[in-house]
Amino acid sequence: MPPSPPTGLHADLGLPADYAIRRGLVLQSEPDLATLVTIAHTDDHRPIQLTPATAAAWAGMHLTARAAGLTLIPVSGFRSIARQAAIIRAHLDAGRVIDEILTLVAAPGYSEHHTGRAIDITAPDDPPLVEGFALTPASTWLTIHAASFGFHLSFPRNNPHGIAYEPWHWCWRPPA
Repeated sequence: MPPSPPTGLHADLGLPADYAIRRGLVLQSEPDLATLVTIAHTDDHRPIQLTPATAAAWAGMHLTARAAGLTLIPVSGFRSIARQAAIIRAHLDAGRVIDEILTLVAAPGYSEHHTGRAIDITAPDDPPLVEGFALTPASTWLTIHAASFGFHLSFPRNNPHGIAYEPWHWCWRPPA
């Protein structure tokens, strides 16, 4: 059964009713949570989880990068709709306006992180989740090699979704 948009939650957060249409985003289904694989933990000890197939692809990519002398560090994986809403609420509480927030994160229900197939990546000595990651050897390696493991950059510069350039955000796509 396809997911239903969390319209009540969206209204509570002050999201525009036409958000998905305007941004060209589709609802994302959450996986069976019992099947998620923990690949690492965040600095605050939250598990970074991916679907089994994504975790396997990540393991292969991670090992290949390491053999090339690069260390790729996962920052974020599966994120629930509730967690996505909490992130937006934190931005709102910090005084940001919803239109600005929606250039930084997708609305609950529309984030690729909900699928368990998206991973945010950094490298040692690089601050996570900053555009400057694009200038690192790790980012260059990902740009050249990630697709061979099924990972694709979701939000390049000037993407049609109105989400800021995220050189750290890669989503695994199952083979056709």
